[in-house]
Amino acid sequence: MSLVETIAALSARERALIAAVRAGGPDMVDSADQLQALFDICQVLSAHALPHAVIGGVAVGIRSGVPCAALDTNLAVHSTADRTHLTGVLVAAGFSLRGEYAHSINFRHVSGEPVQIVLDPGLDAMIERAEAMPAGDAHIPVVTTADLIAMKERAAGDPARRPSKALRDRADVALLRGDVGDPDEGW
Repeated sequence: MSLVETIAALSARERALIAAVRAGGPDMVDSADQLQALFDICQVLSAHALPHAVIGGVAVGIRSGVPCAALDTNLAVHSTADRTHLTGVLVAAGFSLRGEYAHSINFRHVSGEPVQIVLDPGLDAMIERAEAMPAGDAHIPVVTTADLIAMKERAAGDPARRPSKALRDRADVALLRGDVGDPDEGW
């Protein structure tokens, strides 16, 4: 099992646990397929020459080498992309539009996997520096470790960010810098 497949499996497990606690909840879909959503969205964006890179929890797992659950799939798309064209391309490919915001557009993959597209001029250079990383039988563009750290530090420092998300961002930075736990270490 590849690292990306392990991340997808952990994400599915996490989603199932949350759904069990929430008695299903409106946003928990047991059948969500993170790996297929990732492959599908990268394929569609590439086919339409829309520069993009994986960011967020999936990127942290890939770059740190430590598989961790991610409850959605996040990609940055170059901010010069036409939002109407981008939305139309993804909807035509089977993604359903869930919401549009100042710097992001939220979709659902046909499997139910939440997918967030971020369009932020601050990420454009990071997209250009992204490197193709192995993901099963394919390669997907993932922002560099240094850029991911910068992105996570920026997010953690945002005073409007929910405290629990800011803590997760700081933990991700530590992980990306090599603070990986040892199962044999004590308290």
